[in-house]
Amino acid sequence: MKEKLPIAIVSDLACPWCFIGKARLEKALESHDLTERVAITWLPYELNPDMPAEGMDRTAYLDAKFGAGKRKEIEIRLSEAALESGVTFNWARVTKSVNTRMAHMLVAAASTVQRGTEMKAALFKAYWQDGRDIGDVETLVAIAGEQGFDEQAARDELTNEELRETVIGLEAHAQQVGVTGVPFFIIDGKLAVSGAQTGDVWAQVFKQVLSDAA
Repeated sequence: MKEKLPIAIVSDLACPWCFIGKARLEKALESHDLTERVAITWLPYELNPDMPAEGMDRTAYLDAKFGAGKRKEIEIRLSEAALESGVTFNWARVTKSVNTRMAHMLVAAASTVQRGTEMKAALFKAYWQDGRDIGDVETLVAIAGEQGFDEQAARDELTNEELRETVIGLEAHAQQVGVTGVPFFIIDGKLAVSGAQTGDVWAQVFKQVLSDAA
């Protein structure tokens, strides 16, 4: 495999399984010595496109979606699933469910200079571990600054209507091609993997892809 293997990842920053799925993939790539042999593209998806711009209380959101009193049960299950991947969640700090449109715009902007993965990682950490409001423009500008980007340039991108429409278009395209849940991985433009799969599943995927390439 001389050229880098393209992997497109459809995900939402407000999706805990996407955080776990990213970590599981990275761990699998590392264990198969493939980290430097793949080119990852991040594609946006909003689990809650109708989420108010200011977000909403997370407990209230989970009660409405899954039934009253389910939050603790959900969080325990996620924490257990995350253990082997090295991901941790700081549930006490995650007090708000957020609108992720602008966060996706920031990842898209960073991707134009091949920094999409670093920005995605920073935003996942900011939300799930630090409890920061990644639906807030000032928080996003600050995170961009922490990643070495010019803050005014980041602010301009977050108010860029053309970029907003691009993100909306990419989300619509994902739904048109049948993506109904995330994370969703597209390997080499032809092999689809749905869900936060474990290392043994990725081992089979890599074996098939590398066999096809050979």
